[in-house]
Amino acid sequence: MTADHSDLVGRARAILADLVAFDTTSEKSNLGLIDYVADLLSESGISHRRVHDETQRKANLFATVGPNVAGGIVLSGHTDVVPVEDQAWTSDPFTLTERRGRFFGRGTCDMKGFLALALAAVPDMVRANPSVPIHLAFSYDEEIGCIGVRPMIDAIIRDLPRPRAVIVGEPTSMKVVNAHKGSRRFVTRVTGYAAHSSQSHKGANAIAAAAKLIGFLEDEQAKRTASAPPPESTRFTPPYTTIEVGTIDGGTAANIIPRSCRFEWEYRMLPDESPETIIEAFRAYAEDHVLPPLQERHADCAIDTKELAFAPPFRTNPESDAESLAFMLAGTNETEAVSFATEAGLFEAADIPTVVCGPGHITEAHKPDEFIDRGQLEAGAAFMARLIALVEAR
Repeated sequence: MTADHSDLVGRARAILADLVAFDTTSEKSNLGLIDYVADLLSESGISHRRVHDETQRKANLFATVGPNVAGGIVLSGHTDVVPVEDQAWTSDPFTLTERRGRFFGRGTCDMKGFLALALAAVPDMVRANPSVPIHLAFSYDEEIGCIGVRPMIDAIIRDLPRPRAVIVGEPTSMKVVNAHKGSRRFVTRVTGYAAHSSQSHKGANAIAAAAKLIGFLEDEQAKRTASAPPPESTRFTPPYTTIEVGTIDGGTAANIIPRSCRFEWEYRMLPDESPETIIEAFRAYAEDHVLPPLQERHADCAIDTKELAFAPPFRTNPESDAESLAFMLAGTNETEAVSFATEAGLFEAADIPTVVCGPGHITEAHKPDEFIDRGQLEAGAAFMARLIALVEAR
């Protein structure tokens, strides 16, 4: 069968408008969007399964078009988006707005554009009567640590015949990505001892201790930057593991020695660097160099670091045919590596061959006036058409 790309783009645009209208910021429920997706699938006679979180306020959804046999292709994407607060949007972020061939709205690029294309293609998938299945796998809470996809992967392994490959549709400009950095995120809480600021010998300054810890992270970053290979010799930009402190909060008033300070930080490690290296060095530095002076002032002083999220590094298994499949669907024969993390590493860790390929430019994600352009939707529609032709019953 030959798909009508313009018709598919038109359907995807209408669905994208509906998806954007659901405020699925990670802190909120995604059930309204999941109900909407379920209704769309029902219109084509496709049933679905949900995997809820413990609160029952969020759910993953996966569905199958075609026979329940091995060798299917999974189209995977997340339904949550990042916040819009403190961003200067020129239009309502939850109303799809078209200007000069660009579709603006939160999540258009990351990654409701891909979800819209997959859903728009479902009627064509059904008409193709595929000989192998196409699975849809939509997750929650990717943006805060790839949380939702984990129980969904467990359900896929338990309930579905083994898929041939997973296509994670993150925005790659429709290029085939076969490697990305991993990400670990932490919160560190320093507990000092409060006293009058004129009596510094009686207090233990939590902010000063936190500053030493942050300085250690800066030094670790400087080492990696200085020892990085030349940019032309690696596929990653930047070509080293990155360490970043994102938030900090502490103290009560300028004339009180601060009792507490907390900061959130992350690192994004290259695939060949152990995910444990930095956190182990950080904990050792805190224990050996920062905590003892605090506890000399007061025994209750403490440093506590808790992991908030972990997305493992990703490399496509070279023994699978996931890359060659993606080349055929995307119309390319080249691969790339990216520095942002995705759910792909978790699929690959579960021994499900995976690649990352989807519409939109990552440079437009997470920012005010996020958009996806029509050309990317058209390229995504061509991808879906090739997929349908591949699995169509002969």
